[in-house]
Amino acid sequence: MDLAFRGSGDDAWARVTGDAACAPPGDASRRVAIVLDDRIVSAPAIREGVECGTGIRGGSTQITGGFSASEARDLAALVKGGALPVPVEIVERHTIGPTLGAEAIRAGAGAAVIGLVCTAVFVVAVYRLLGLLATVALGLYGLISYAALVALGATLTLPGLAGFVLAIGMAVDANVLVFERTREEYARAARRSRGLPDPGGPLRRGFAKAWSAVIDSNVTTVLAAGLLFFFATGPVKGFGVTLSVGVVASMVSALVITRVLAEWALRRGAVRRRPKLAGVVSGGRLRSFLARRAPRPMRHRRIWLWVSAGLVVLAGAGLLVRGPQFGVEFTGGRVVEYGTDRAVDVEDARSAVADAGFPRAVVQMSGDGDVVVRTGGTTDGEQQRIRRSLEAAVGPVTVERDERVGPSIGRELRDKALLALGGAVAAQLVYLGVRFRRTFAVAAVAAMAQDALLVVGLFAWLGRPMDSVFLAALLTVIGYSVNDTVVVFDRIREMRRTGAGRGGVEDLAAVTDRAIVQTVPRTVNTGMGVLFVLTALAFLGGDALGDFSLALLAGVVFGMGSTVLTAAPLAVLLEGRRPAPSAAAPRARERSRRDSGAVV
Repeated sequence: MDLAFRGSGDDAWARVTGDAACAPPGDASRRVAIVLDDRIVSAPAIREGVECGTGIRGGSTQITGGFSASEARDLAALVKGGALPVPVEIVERHTIGPTLGAEAIRAGAGAAVIGLVCTAVFVVAVYRLLGLLATVALGLYGLISYAALVALGATLTLPGLAGFVLAIGMAVDANVLVFERTREEYARAARRSRGLPDPGGPLRRGFAKAWSAVIDSNVTTVLAAGLLFFFATGPVKGFGVTLSVGVVASMVSALVITRVLAEWALRRGAVRRRPKLAGVVSGGRLRSFLARRAPRPMRHRRIWLWVSAGLVVLAGAGLLVRGPQFGVEFTGGRVVEYGTDRAVDVEDARSAVADAGFPRAVVQMSGDGDVVVRTGGTTDGEQQRIRRSLEAAVGPVTVERDERVGPSIGRELRDKALLALGGAVAAQLVYLGVRFRRTFAVAAVAAMAQDALLVVGLFAWLGRPMDSVFLAALLTVIGYSVNDTVVVFDRIREMRRTGAGRGGVEDLAAVTDRAIVQTVPRTVNTGMGVLFVLTALAFLGGDALGDFSLALLAGVVFGMGSTVLTAAPLAVLLEGRRPAPSAAAPRARERSRRDSGAVV
C-alpha cells in the first residue's frame, strides 16, 4: 500500500520515520504505529536503508506485508479515515432497555389481536356470510403483508407495528364499500322482481360501482405513506413502508380474494335458497332509519361551517396559549426514562432533578409509572448525577430508555416533517383536482387540513409531546380523513352524471343530502372497524403507543365529522359560485345542430 502526504504532513512523516530509523534492527522502537481512535491499526517496521534523522521525505511510502487484498483495502480505508481532520460528534443515540422493549412488544401484539378479533366479530355480525369471507380474506391479507415486509427486509419497529395493525383496520373499508353497494343493488333488484333475486348479480354490480371509491380512498392514503418514506427518517420511515404495503395488500384482498370467495359462496344452492345468509338482503337498521327520516344536513350548511370555524379557532388558541410541545427529535436534547420499583410522586422526582442542578428540566410520569426526564444537551456524567439524585429520593432506578439528538439533526427532522406535511397536502389537492372538480378538491383538502389542525391543537391543549411517532399519526390522519369525503364526493359525481344536482345550488344541496344519507352506513361500519383496533392500542398498547393511538382516534372522529360539517357544505357553496356545465346543454346544442341541418 502506498502512502502520500500533503503540506506539513510530509515533514512530520520524515521526522517520525527518521527517529525510528535510529533504533537498531529488530528493536520495537524501529516501528511506526498508525493509531485511529486510540487503537493501533498497523505498526510497520522501518527498513534498514532509511537514514537515521533523515527519514522518508518526498514521494510516497510503501507498506508491505503478508496480507490479502481485502485486508489491504481495509487498512487503506482506516488510514484514510484517520486523515480526515473532522471531530466525530454523536448527533443521535437511542438506548432502549430490554424490559421496556419486551413489554412494548407484548402490549402491542396483545392489543393487535384483541382489536382484530373485535373487528372480525363486528364484520361477521353485520354482513353474515360475506363478513365471514371478508374476515378470511383479511387473514390472508395479513400473511401477504408480512411476507412482503420479510421480502423487503424491513425491521418492524413500534410505529411500524402500529402502521401494520392500522392498515389491517383500514382494509375493512374496501370490503364495507363493496358490501354496502351490494345491499343497494340487491334492494333495487328486489323492487323490480316479485321474489327474492339471486344475490350474485347485485354482488358483481356492487364491486363494479365501488371500484372508483376504493381506488380514490386508498390512493390518498398511499400518497401520505409514500411521503413518509421519501421525506421522513428512522421509525417514521418504517411506518410509511408498512402502511404502504398494507394498503396495497388490502386492495388485493378486498378486490380479488374477497370477490373470488364471495362469488363462489353465492353460487351454492343453500345460499340461493336462503339469500338472507349472505347478509345482503337487509339494508341494516341504520339505513332503514335514515330512509324514514330523510335528514337534510345541507339546509344548515352555513351553520355547520361556523361550527367548523369555531373548532379551528379553539385549536389555534391551544397553539397560542399552551404552545406545541415538540419532542426531542425536533428540538435536540436528551430524554431518559427511569424505571422504579414503587410508585413515585412526580413532584418528588422534579425536586430530585432540580437538586441535581437541572431546575428547568421537564419531568413527567409515563403511563407505566416510569420517570421521564427531558433536558438539553447533557453529558453522561450529568445524567449519572440525575440518576443518583433520583435514587436518593425515590429508591433504586433503572434506565429503560435513553434518547439523545443533536440540534442539527433535530432541525433536519423538523424541516423534513414540514416538507412531508406540505407535500401531502399538495399531493392530495392535485390528485383530487384530477379526479373531481377543483371546487370539490379544495373543499376536501380544506376539511383534511382542518382535521390535522384539530389534532395538533388537541395535543397542544393536553400538553402531549409532538415527536416522530406523532408525525406518523398526523400524516395518517391526512390520508384517512379524506377517505370518507372521497366516498361521498364519488357518490355525488355518480348522481350528477345523470343530470341531478346541476339545476342550481339547492338542487346540488339535495343531491349532497342523498349522497351523505346513502354513505352514512359505510362511514359508521368502517369507522367502527378502525376504532376497535385503535381503542385496543390506546388502552392496551402501553405508553409507547398511547399518544399514537390518541392522535389517530381523534383524527378518525374528526375525519368522520368533517365530511358533513366542512367538506360537503364548502363544496356546495363553492359550486354555487362556479357551477358545473349543465348536462342538458350539450344535448340541446346537438339537437339544435341536427334541426338546423334538416332545414338546410
